[in-house]
Amino acid sequence: MSERLVLIGIVIAAVSGFPGLFLSRHSTLGQWLSTALAVIGSAVGLSSVGVFWAAGDSQPIVRPWAIPGGEFHVAMDGLSALFLVPIFLVSLLGCVYGLGYWKQAEHPDNGRKLRLFYGLLPAGMALLVIARNSILFMVGWEVMALSAFFLVTTEDHDRAVRETGWIYLVATKVATVSLFALFGLLHAVNGSFKLEPLNEANLTPGITTAIFVFMLIGFGIKAGIMPFHVWLPSSHAIAPSHVSAIMSGVIIKMGIYGILRITSLVPHPPVAWGGIVLVLGTISGVLGVAFAVGQHDLKRLLAYHSIENIGIIVMGIGLALLGRSLGRDEWVILGMSGALLHVWNHALFKALLFLSAGSVIHAVHTREIDHLGGLAKRMPLTALCFVVGAVAICGLPPLNGFVSEFLIYLGLFGTLGVEGKSSFAEAAFAAPALALIGALAVACFVKVFGAVFLGTARSEHASHAHESPPSMIAAMSVLVACCFFIGLAPFAVAPVLEQAVSAWAPSLGESRQGLLTLAPLDSISVMALVLVAGLAVTSGLLWLRLRNSVVETGPTWGCGFTAPTARMQYTSSSFAEMLVGLFGWALRPRIHRVKVTALLPQPTDFHSHVPDPVLDELVLPTFRFSAWLFSWFRVFQQGRIQAYLLYIFVALVALLLWR
Repeated sequence: MSERLVLIGIVIAAVSGFPGLFLSRHSTLGQWLSTALAVIGSAVGLSSVGVFWAAGDSQPIVRPWAIPGGEFHVAMDGLSALFLVPIFLVSLLGCVYGLGYWKQAEHPDNGRKLRLFYGLLPAGMALLVIARNSILFMVGWEVMALSAFFLVTTEDHDRAVRETGWIYLVATKVATVSLFALFGLLHAVNGSFKLEPLNEANLTPGITTAIFVFMLIGFGIKAGIMPFHVWLPSSHAIAPSHVSAIMSGVIIKMGIYGILRITSLVPHPPVAWGGIVLVLGTISGVLGVAFAVGQHDLKRLLAYHSIENIGIIVMGIGLALLGRSLGRDEWVILGMSGALLHVWNHALFKALLFLSAGSVIHAVHTREIDHLGGLAKRMPLTALCFVVGAVAICGLPPLNGFVSEFLIYLGLFGTLGVEGKSSFAEAAFAAPALALIGALAVACFVKVFGAVFLGTARSEHASHAHESPPSMIAAMSVLVACCFFIGLAPFAVAPVLEQAVSAWAPSLGESRQGLLTLAPLDSISVMALVLVAGLAVTSGLLWLRLRNSVVETGPTWGCGFTAPTARMQYTSSSFAEMLVGLFGWALRPRIHRVKVTALLPQPTDFHSHVPDPVLDELVLPTFRFSAWLFSWFRVFQQGRIQAYLLYIFVALVALLLWR
C-alpha cells in the first residue's frame, strides 16, 4: 500500500508544473493550479510514509522492463521512509512559499519553467529513494540532476547564472559517470543490477576499493563533501531562495542516501572505510564553517554551512561504519541515529534559514550582508524565524540541532576507554572538532544576525524594507514548529531512527541495545522544556517591567559621536577578521586596499573576499589551461578532406611501425 501511494504522489508532483505551460505567461491561474497539484502530490507522498510506519512492512512492486538489465522494482524500508519525509515536506512548503516569493505576474519569463522543474525535482528524488534496481535509480538520479540544473539557471539572462549552471552541470555529470562505474562493479559482483547485498565470494580487495572510490566521488560530489563541493556554494547562492532551500535541505542529502544505500549492501565494510569517511567529515565540517565565517553574501554563507552540516552527518556515518567493522553495536546505533536525525534537522533548519534569507532578499533586493541592517524592526517575523534557525544550526538547546549532534558526541566519546581488538580510540579526535564546529557556527551567526537584523540600515533599500506576505511566513512558521518539536520531544522520533538504522545494518536485529537505552532522550526533553519555561517566564517578566516603565528611544551609541551613522557599525568583514586570519592558511583571503600616504587623502574603498581554493585556484585554472592547450590543435582543422586523409594515413603508418 505504501509503495503505491508514494508512486501516486510522485506522478502528481511530476505533472504539477504542466498546466501552467498551456496558460498565459501573465496568468496567475497556472501558478495556483501547479501549487495545488504539488501540495497534493507531497501530501500523498507523506501519507505513504505514515502508512509504512503504521503497518511496519513493505510490499515491493516488481514489473518487467524492456530496458536490458532494467526492472521496475520499488520498495519501502526504514531508510527510504526517513528520506522521503524531507523530500515531500520541504517541496510542499517551498511551493507555498513560492506563491508570494516568485509570483507569475512578476516573473512572466521564467515562472512557468521554475514550477515545471520544481515539480519534477521531488519526483526524481523520491523515485531514486525507493528504487531497488540501479538502472531505475539512475533514472531518478538524472531527473533530479537535470531538474536542479534548470532551477539553478532560472534567471538565465544573467551571465553569472549561466556560468554557475555550467559548473553545476559539469560536476553532476562527473558524479553520474562515477555512478555508472560503481553500478557496473556491483553488477560484476552480483551478476544483476538489483540493489541487494553483495556476494562476498566475488569481492576482491581491488573491487572493494574501487567500489568505495567511485561511491565516494559520485555521491560525495552531490553531497558537497570537501573537496568535491565545487558546485555547491555558487549554485545555492544564485538560485531562487525556495530552490536553494530544497537544494540545501534535500538534494545534497541524496548523496548521503546513496552512500548509506551502497554501504548497507556491503556485508563487512573494511575498517579503512570508516576511518576515511570520518576524516572527510571532520574536514568538511571544520573548513565548511570556516569558509562560511568569511563570506559577505548571505546565501553563499548559508551554502558553506551546508558543507559544514554535511560534514557532521558524514562524521556520524564514519563512526557507524567503524562500529560495523569492529563489532561495536553502540557505535552503529549512536553514530547512524545522529547522522540520520541530522539529515532531518538540517533539512528543517537550513530550509528555514534559506527561506528567511529569501524573505530578506524579497524586501531589500540584495544578498550583500554589508548593505543590510536594522531589519528586525521592519521584519520582526522574519527576524524571529531566522534566529530560530540560527540557534538550531548552532546545535544549541532547546532546538533540534542539539539532539542529533549530542548523539554523535555520545558515540565519539564511546570510542574512548574500550579495551580489546574492537577499540578505535583514534575516532575520538572528531569530538573536539565537532565542538570547534559549533563554536565557529555561533560566531558566524552572531555576525549574520547582528549585521542583517540589528543596528541601523546601511542602505536605502534596507531602510524601506517590509514584512513578507502570509504565504512566505506560513511556510517558515511550519519549519519553526518542526525544529521545536524535535528539540522538545526527541524520544518521539526514536522508533523511526531505530527502524532506519536496522534497515542499514540488519545484523543489529540481534542486539538488545536500543537508542533510548544508549541516549538519555527523555532527560533531554525534560531539560529542554525547563529551559523553554525559564525563557518564557523571563521574557514575561521583562515585558511587564517595560510595560510599566517609561522607555526612551534613541540612536545606537556611537562611542561619543553626536551624529552616529551606519558607517560606524561593525561590518561582516570587521567582525570576522580575527577568525578569518586564524584560518588564513586554508581560506587564503584576498584583501584589496589603497595605501594612504597623503595627510588629506581622497575618498577610497576597501574590499575583501574569500575565494574557494578548490574551484578558483585548482578546477577553473585547470580547465582554462586545458582550453588553451587544446586550442593549438585547431591548426589541424583545415576543413579539407585531403588533410584528414593524410592524418589517417600517418596514424596508420605510426601504428604499423609501433607494432
